[in-house]
Amino acid sequence: MIHLLNLLAAISLLVWGTHIVRTGVLRVFGESLRGVLAGSFGNRASALLAGLGVTTVVQSSTATCLIVSSFVGKGLVTSAAALAVMLGADVGTAVMAVAFSFDLSWLSPLLIFVGVLLFISRQDTVAGRIGRVLIGLGLITLALQLIVSATRPLTDSPAVRALLVALPDEVLLDVLVGAVLTVMSYSSLAIVLLTATLASSGMLPVPVALGLVLGANVGSGLLALVATGGAPPQVRRLPLGNLIFKAVGALGAMALLPQAQALMQQVAPNVHQQVVLFHLGFNLLLALLFIGTTGLVGRSVERLLKEPAANAGATRLRHLDPSALATPSLAISCAAREALHQADVVETMLRGILPVLRDNDLALSEQLRNLDDTVDELYSAIKFYLTQISRKALSEREGKRWTDIVSFTINMEQIGDIIERVLKDIEDKKIRKGRTLSDAGMAEIVHLHERLMSNLRLGMSVFLDGHVRDATKLLEEKARFRDLEHQYAGAHIARLQDNTARSIETSALHLDLISELKRINSHICSIAYPILESAGALTKTRIRNSRLLPLSSQLPDDPAI
Repeated sequence: MIHLLNLLAAISLLVWGTHIVRTGVLRVFGESLRGVLAGSFGNRASALLAGLGVTTVVQSSTATCLIVSSFVGKGLVTSAAALAVMLGADVGTAVMAVAFSFDLSWLSPLLIFVGVLLFISRQDTVAGRIGRVLIGLGLITLALQLIVSATRPLTDSPAVRALLVALPDEVLLDVLVGAVLTVMSYSSLAIVLLTATLASSGMLPVPVALGLVLGANVGSGLLALVATGGAPPQVRRLPLGNLIFKAVGALGAMALLPQAQALMQQVAPNVHQQVVLFHLGFNLLLALLFIGTTGLVGRSVERLLKEPAANAGATRLRHLDPSALATPSLAISCAAREALHQADVVETMLRGILPVLRDNDLALSEQLRNLDDTVDELYSAIKFYLTQISRKALSEREGKRWTDIVSFTINMEQIGDIIERVLKDIEDKKIRKGRTLSDAGMAEIVHLHERLMSNLRLGMSVFLDGHVRDATKLLEEKARFRDLEHQYAGAHIARLQDNTARSIETSALHLDLISELKRINSHICSIAYPILESAGALTKTRIRNSRLLPLSSQLPDDPAI
């Protein structure tokens, strides 16, 4: 019993080690890996090589699939190019399985020692995150040694030997078991390494081990499909296409399994290497055979998973992909895109103020005010999504982006509330009372509104790109808008002194509109502060003369005051 428990513990350690490496690499290189993948879609060869390279580092074709699926879902890349990346990604995991098949017993203690040293001493730095990756690599190699040690007593047991002899020679059953184990462990790499180790110790016959390897490949395809199960159809296209490749390849390999086993015996001296080389050869053949069919399969999955028709009743594509939460840099990107959609809704509300004011359109006003509920829902959804991202998993730049998104969505939510209040005032103080703004007053509101729309678009650009020049321009607009507010408020007072009838009737509304539009502009301009602060372009105070006396020295000496 103790030997079986040791085996289960070693298997668990292997799965945990692959998880640590995968998450650690994504935390350190998340943005860089996404950049490499994004820049590799020019042709199939470069896409395949990029998938191979990234997955060799991440040690998870599923993680690569989730990243690239998000690109497909956003329309940034075709399904054909993404499928080429995945063919390379599957080769990448196979390469890592071959690397771990060598005797790395000397390396395990070194990796764990250095990794723990880095992680404990510099936990919140890049070095600390790299230490986490080294710990994971050390645990993988240690787990493989423990599996060998734990299986040796079991293989000597007569009962276990009798059970192995009685195993049915059913390749399809082996494939099914391998697929289920991969989905359960969330790692095809761990299952392939486990299978190879058990086969080399005599626990598994070689034909059964090869069947399990085929199942692990199919299982990795199923795993990505399950992970994106709740995503829009566009996102699910890549996992489905990749699964088609794996399933077709597995069916072909099952028919040729005896020949493949004979070939591996000639190529590799021991059983462990035979299993991992079979895994590598299977994925290399898939890449060579199917690289020319990515266009055909891509078009097929696009027909199977059609994009929902765009209509008023259709559910809008959500960018807050739950499957992306495992990749912090990708999740940050999803949240940013959803925040931009929230800003689009706010822009629709803001644009509608003028038609309501000019045409006394109560129906349009009600529609626009109802959009504030959408803005609030988006704010809540984005905020909840961001709280699910581990702050410790973010780099310094990603952590800053996290804060920027929170600040941006808060500003958009508050702008939505102000617009709703403005529309209600127009209804109550103008439309229902049948009043009309003076021509001069209307011209002033129109001018402020135009400046406001321009500033909102500039603010969205600043949030998206983070250019210091645009942020500076946006902050300068705050001062200009403030000057316009003072100018137009003074002009309105002058019209009141001239006893302009329409100005008198709508005085409260006019002044409130100017004040509320200025408040909206302030929220828009707040988008610039984080960018300028990071660039060191802000002063600590707006006071021009730093030699002003403190307030206490300006008070008179009379104690009665």
